[in-house]
Amino acid sequence: QVQLEESGGGLVQAGGSLRLSCAASGRSFNNYVMGWFRQGPGKDREFIAAIGRVSGSSYGDSVKGRFTITRDNGRSTVGLEMNSLKPEDTAVYYCAACLLCTVLDFKTSSGMDSWGFGTRVTVSS
Repeated sequence: QVQLEESGGGLVQAGGSLRLSCAASGRSFNNYVMGWFRQGPGKDREFIAAIGRVSGSSYGDSVKGRFTITRDNGRSTVGLEMNSLKPEDTAVYYCAACLLCTVLDFKTSSGMDSWGFGTRVTVSS
């Protein structure tokens, strides 16, 4: 199993950019589909993006065209580049890993193998 730690959160003005990173430790990072979720104040958890073991990605409708997910298997990291940020992007962002998921079903899977503790992003208007 992998352990996940997010970093890169902070305060940014609307229209700005921020890059989150998720560092994985443990075995067999390459075997996991990786992704990001977020949970805003008073909101349910929301799927943001997923990236396949070698290739392929998927995005939630609210971030398509603004966010980009990447992974570096050599460094066991996953990144989330966030552009054109809006106040409604304010949330705690969580990194997740799933061994048996595909990129397409990651967003609906209830069987994540690992979660990070989250990093807070605040977008001011």
